[in-house]
Amino acid sequence: MRVLIVDDEIRNAELTALALRDAGHDTAFEGGGKPALDRMAREPFDAVITDLRMKAPDGLAVLGTIHERWPATIVILMTAYANLDTCRKAFHLGAYDYVQKEGEYHDELRVLLERAGSERALRDDNRRLSGTVEALKKGMATVLGDSPATRQARSLAEKVAPTDSTVLLRGESGTGKDLFARAIHFASRRSGGPWVKVNCGALPEALLESELFGHEKGAFTGAIRQKPGRFEDANKGTLFLDEIGELPLALQVKLLQVIEEKTFTRVGGNQPVTVDVRILAATNRDLEAMARERTFREDLFFRLNVFPIVLPPLRERPGDIPALVAHVLEKHGASLDKLASGAMPALERYTWPGNVRELEHTLERALILAGSDPIGPEHLSFARPDAMVQGAAWVPRIPEDGLSLEALEKELILQALERAGGNKSQAARLLGLTRRTLYSRMEKHGLHRPGEAGDEADDADEAVAGGGA
Repeated sequence: MRVLIVDDEIRNAELTALALRDAGHDTAFEGGGKPALDRMAREPFDAVITDLRMKAPDGLAVLGTIHERWPATIVILMTAYANLDTCRKAFHLGAYDYVQKEGEYHDELRVLLERAGSERALRDDNRRLSGTVEALKKGMATVLGDSPATRQARSLAEKVAPTDSTVLLRGESGTGKDLFARAIHFASRRSGGPWVKVNCGALPEALLESELFGHEKGAFTGAIRQKPGRFEDANKGTLFLDEIGELPLALQVKLLQVIEEKTFTRVGGNQPVTVDVRILAATNRDLEAMARERTFREDLFFRLNVFPIVLPPLRERPGDIPALVAHVLEKHGASLDKLASGAMPALERYTWPGNVRELEHTLERALILAGSDPIGPEHLSFARPDAMVQGAAWVPRIPEDGLSLEALEKELILQALERAGGNKSQAARLLGLTRRTLYSRMEKHGLHRPGEAGDEADDADEAVAGGGA
């Protein structure tokens, strides 16, 4: 436990702190009530052991303030002048216990702290257990849809949520991997701890390492102070690594170490940092193929793939669309009555290449276009005259004499760049790729040279998009 000793006889405070430190506690001491309360405002303590008779604020005043501002903190009083009235008042103010400053009272303090720690752990366990079922329902209640595919994915999530197992969420972009990850966290025993998300495809390698693992002061130019990373931020909680397939190989080694050993070092440091973090990961990439091509470590894939959950695309679960539509409309203050008679059939027929994310954006746009009128098929962005046919029949048929997959990929990239007016961020979104992946594939086909004109505009465009998220 982290314990603060308060006594205006500073030598006695120091000796008590040393005795409890020898018993395994993390201790600090202060020579009066005011500096002790100031310190508690700056840093947390599990327990405070305070002398009763001190200059104002005395022990009872310190006890009262702690009980009011930090009610979870255990307070034990020390006194050489105990009397029944004082004891009653102390217990009324929320004291855990008191000891008389005579003989080997340090041993008594050790026993009281051990007992208090055990009682707190038992209460915390009971609280977590009693809330598990309710938290499970609350977490999974955010996952909408009743199609067989959705029921299966939700059932798997419900089973794995109460454990600490690593989960790999797989599926196309926009299928709800982020939503499932949040649901698993809030239905777990870690729901009271931090929820931290990192997009592994959003930052260059040098920045991503510092973001994940933190850095020491002076580790690089501009590192003017020590900075904890996202792993430390997620201690006692859940870290969600989105787009894990974009993680650079050098960082995959470090991530594997954290998963296996629960320790890592900050950038520029040599001291190991230990964390207690549950890892959830998500990807729309074929990690098995990447492992065969040695662009993703096979040992890391096995560590992440402990409990895979595959989220089906929306086109394979049209039965979920009415529930999803109702939810999106409700978020925007509308109901299903807002739809004209032909709108729902149109929504159910469309194949949704952008999945749930595209559905939400389509309905938001339709609400704006329709205004006070009902939403009809004409307000749906995909409802061009040929859209219903093209949506279902877009996948090309292989010719009798075969085709070149490389040539097809190159042609699709060129078409996306043309439609996006050369903006690579927009072209990547049209193809369902990250910008980093698009650059890689352009370079493979000889379509991109690093630093060519247009990259700066892309960076500015992406920065604006990120700022509006």
